[in-house]
Amino acid sequence: MAEIVRMPKMSDTMTEGVIAKWHKKVGDSVKSGELMAEIETDKATMDYESFNAGTVLHLGAQQGQAVQVNAVLAIVGNKGEDFSALLASAQSTAASGGKTETKTEVAVAAPLSIDTSNIKAEVALMPKMSDTMTEGVIAKWHKKVGDQVKSGELMAEIETDKATMDYESYSTGTVLYVGAKEKEAVKINGVLAIIGEKNADWQTLLKAQQQKSVENMKTVAVVSSVAKTPAAMSNGSTNSENERLKASPLAKKMAKDLGYDINKIEGSGEHGRITKHDIETYKPSTSSAKASAPIVLPQVVGEESFEEIAVSQMRKTIAKRLAESKFTAPHFYLTMEINMDKAIEARKSINEVAPVKISFNDMVIKAVAAALRQHPDVNVSWLGDKMRKNHHIHIGVAVAVNDGLLVPVVRFADNKSLSHIAVEVRDLAQKAHDKKLQPSDWEGSTFTISNLGMFGIEEFTAIINPPDACILAVGGIKETAIVKNGQLAVGNVMKVTMSCDHRAVDGAVASAFLKTLKGLLEDPVRILI
Repeated sequence: MAEIVRMPKMSDTMTEGVIAKWHKKVGDSVKSGELMAEIETDKATMDYESFNAGTVLHLGAQQGQAVQVNAVLAIVGNKGEDFSALLASAQSTAASGGKTETKTEVAVAAPLSIDTSNIKAEVALMPKMSDTMTEGVIAKWHKKVGDQVKSGELMAEIETDKATMDYESYSTGTVLYVGAKEKEAVKINGVLAIIGEKNADWQTLLKAQQQKSVENMKTVAVVSSVAKTPAAMSNGSTNSENERLKASPLAKKMAKDLGYDINKIEGSGEHGRITKHDIETYKPSTSSAKASAPIVLPQVVGEESFEEIAVSQMRKTIAKRLAESKFTAPHFYLTMEINMDKAIEARKSINEVAPVKISFNDMVIKAVAAALRQHPDVNVSWLGDKMRKNHHIHIGVAVAVNDGLLVPVVRFADNKSLSHIAVEVRDLAQKAHDKKLQPSDWEGSTFTISNLGMFGIEEFTAIINPPDACILAVGGIKETAIVKNGQLAVGNVMKVTMSCDHRAVDGAVASAFLKTLKGLLEDPVRILI
């Protein structure tokens, strides 16, 4: 028998959901618990797993379209089954605001052995009120057997694993049966209540539902429009400390906007529930109005504007490669402080005689190349089904350009002098800015360096540039207090953080490499040997 799948309320503020992606189409078979769609709410994009088993007969919206909470999301039933009457009834009910006395379909489909088609009643199932909820505890019933209930009327308070939430009925009629007493738990899709015409044969309907559960066929929940409310009142409330504030979400919002203390408003609704009318007719005392009068702020006038920029091919490639790296390579990070006092002195002396100006980045490149020569297990590339141990040392140097980031390569960096590296890096950087790099200029790196020290960045982590196994993030040199020979002194410290692919490089290997790099930069004469 065909059943309507309704849009569930996936967050406490959700009023509609947008179909981000359908994983099933009309004609497909779907099993209970199988992923059916991805639904974008006001807070996140969440998976919707079907509670039904059968064939998808109808989809209530296309991808990208919104569906109101409790509106028709889909219809699932037997292949070839005529669902037109069921859909027409649901649409008719929606058009009338959900206030019809009876509906042609019921909330559950009974097995063929029990005929429920003539029973003017509906089964209300325990809805899934949070993504981790497996059962709900009846905190309090607001209706008992024999009471009349209207669509949208508060019926019960249900305690989930995250909060106590209001359950508002989607049906109109007489409460014929309740599935649990207060303080008892009901599983998701378990029978919460049966509502229908007075004297309707609810026993047969309940038996059909129980038989269906035994046969392991879960049904769609009649999802309630619930609103999360605090479990306890704040201090100073006129209600008792353990009593929950009963007010509609609209009433709460109106009271907040008007600056009213909602705890001082007397509700005219059922069980003292505060309604929109109570807020509109409330007249605060003069002293209270003065105390709670909102501060009047000057009106600020502005114009919202934006522009949408087409993503360049370079940016698309960067996004693809870095996303693949970040989400496929298990990164781990090691940070070390390096005293750069001697490096500063050495650079000053070198630049007095060097044919070109040597930068700290040039010194880092040379030191990294020398450290890699001593630690070849870091100079590796991950190739999926195999790992390449490189005997040559090619250092990739990240260069920022207008459209994104390029990584030209200094080849055989361990065999080049500081002056050679300085000239080559400047030449490659200029070619990158002029968009004149050739594939041979950016292919083949075995290790990458990214330096943001010139922008005042003290420390950061970088994403590995595949297929390299490591990348070194270099921060700026900062003058700070250090302990030297047991005494507090002023020193120049640079922080470096190495990101490593744990599939190829282990922590101890990477740590030994950083220790060697630290020694080379703290005594830079050693990199010239």
